[in-house]
Amino acid sequence: MKTVLIYSGGLDSTVLLYHLRAAGHDLHALSVDYGQRHRCELVRAKAICEALDIPNQIADLSSIQPLLAGSSLTSPEIEVAEGHYTEENMKSTVVPNRNMILLSVATGHALSIGAEQVAYAAHSGDHAIYPDCRNEFADAMAKAIELCDWNSVELIRPFVHWTKAEIVKRGAELNLPFAMTWSCYKGGERHCGRCGTCIERREAFDLANVIDPTTYAEDAPPVEILRKNNWHLA
Repeated sequence: MKTVLIYSGGLDSTVLLYHLRAAGHDLHALSVDYGQRHRCELVRAKAICEALDIPNQIADLSSIQPLLAGSSLTSPEIEVAEGHYTEENMKSTVVPNRNMILLSVATGHALSIGAEQVAYAAHSGDHAIYPDCRNEFADAMAKAIELCDWNSVELIRPFVHWTKAEIVKRGAELNLPFAMTWSCYKGGERHCGRCGTCIERREAFDLANVIDPTTYAEDAPPVEILRKNNWHLA
């Protein structure tokens, strides 16, 4: 099955990359530069795909960055919020309509290379914060993708009912090089260990009982403190 995977180089999409590869898919990874603060994820995506000999193309949409204002991921003047994803301030990390943009580009690519599927790694933990990770959105996009061309393309999201911890467990089963993946929205030299996506990453490893090989910033709170505070910053 020829499948275009929307691939960021992050934890979830890398586990999906390995998961689909193990299932025998003919994978074509598509990474997108939309002007995100954490562009370093694209470097990780390229390195991981090269190690697996999987083609990885980067769609340069960086010019749309000024059109996606209001998110801390695309607006340099807005600070990336810290704390657990359930907190209200995490909504500042929502990039307007990001998944529709990514899915549209991936669908066009799939049609151009004769792929039967487009895959993305939305999971159950995303739904509360990111509107474009909800089942209702994905179902609507799946229908639109079926109708956009004479050739049908299927939208798949294998992790849509999985927790982040379950995704980490699957990655461990597949001997995933977790240290090569990138999650932090601040895009520094190391994971900050304090932003929402870093907290979520650390919590997932802990709940999955899998060793977290990520190098975090020196001022990142110890995992024992985060666990004690129910994964909220003190």
